Amino acid sequence: MMKHPTRRKLLQVAISGVSGLWAGNRLHAAEADPRVRGPFPILSTPFTESGAVDYEVLANQARFVDWGGCPGMIWPQSGDSVDLLTMDEKLRGMEVLAETSRGFKTSALCLGVQGKDTEEMLVYARHAEKLAPTAIISRPPDSGRTEDDLRQYWRELAKIAKRPVLFQTTGGVAYKGPVPSVKLMIELAKEFPHFGYIKEEAAPIIARTKELCAAKPTIRRVFSARGAHGWLYESHLGTEGLITERAVYADVLTRIWDLMQSSKDPDTVRDIYAKLLLLFNLGQHLPGGDLRGFQLHLWKKRGVFKNMISRQYGPNRSIPDKPIFSELNLTADEIAEIDFRFEALRPYLKAERR
Repeated sequence: MMKHPTRRKLLQVAISGVSGLWAGNRLHAAEADPRVRGPFPILSTPFTESGAVDYEVLANQARFVDWGGCPGMIWPQSGDSVDLLTMDEKLRGMEVLAETSRGFKTSALCLGVQGKDTEEMLVYARHAEKLAPTAIISRPPDSGRTEDDLRQYWRELAKIAKRPVLFQTTGGVAYKGPVPSVKLMIELAKEFPHFGYIKEEAAPIIARTKELCAAKPTIRRVFSARGAHGWLYESHLGTEGLITERAVYADVLTRIWDLMQSSKDPDTVRDIYAKLLLLFNLGQHLPGGDLRGFQLHLWKKRGVFKNMISRQYGPNRSIPDKPIFSELNLTADEIAEIDFRFEALRPYLKAERR
């Protein structure tokens, strides 16, 4: 009669298996953080009439996103905050959002930590760590010229960060280096348990998205980006959320995400998404661009922003020494068109906040 293994032997085998797995790739034991998933819209930086950062409105915008039900939010990350704010303004904004987020019911806070070089990035990273957000996000440094520059930059970040770190695969307007390869993303995810969360927006988008999603669970999460224009398709390929400057649609993004998760009503997903794209199309026709632009009118319409003032880049997308700011002026027919298209989303909006 065959004897069953003793309990001690079974335990030894189990321990040996786990030890071997950890030694071969210690990240297999690190699961993706469940809080870092879903739509994490980037907050648009609000400004006062004098062109200063309006921290009161920034906090109210964060409350709006939490009210809208999004799993998370990010700041500073877009050009209006990463390139056109001073270090002191960004550090102060981080503090305001960290304090505001303590009262959130739903949304996790993710703070942006990037710089023109490693030294500057580490200033933001150390400050963010003191504020203890749920996650942080970082894009390539402006000074990066080779993939090894990126590798060393993010390895230095790994020494500071104690929470999930998202990588944005494109740099800012001053960045002239390479797109970080999928191979590098996987390498760093294997090396550091809190890496492997990717905001993918570098070409070729679809090929890279497929490759990253195929590398799960070493790659923890892949997020769609690019203004949400490819979100639906990319979600079918395995992305698990969205990162882009679309916070004014927080309640709508949440509705789409919940329906994506349930898979019970594809007709409604198609309907909401099509109506969002109908709005986004205005970015090709109205002043101000695709991500901020006419959305400032909607921020005012939804009772969050007080004006449509933005800081601007200098000639040839240069970063000016002193802030350049102006208010977006829309004609009556432009406003009518925005409102006409926004009205299509009315059935999917939450009841207006009191």
